[in-house]
Amino acid sequence: MYIAMNRFRVRPECTGEFEQRWLERDVLLKTVPGFVSFQFLRGPAREDHVLFASHTVWASHAAFGAWTQSEQFRQAHAQTGQGKVLTIGPPIFEGFDVLQDITGQD
Repeated sequence: MYIAMNRFRVRPECTGEFEQRWLERDVLLKTVPGFVSFQFLRGPAREDHVLFASHTVWASHAAFGAWTQSEQFRQAHAQTGQGKVLTIGPPIFEGFDVLQDITGQD
């Protein structure tokens, strides 16, 4: 398994608009082989920003790599960088190979 995260430092006055952009966009991940799950996360507020993250779980690093080369990826990111700037700097990418995965019981 592989986890891909992008961390965003969002200007405090822009959090509502940032959330709206994410929650109203088309989700194409479900159509990509190897996709497992996605979470959109809001973290702690700091003096100059609120931390947000996109968190995706993939069957493998190769599946994630294939997503980044796919037409769905191009479509999903076509509007990136357009409109009002809501963040402080670009997103920070972090990728992780899963060494252990413990899940709850049904």
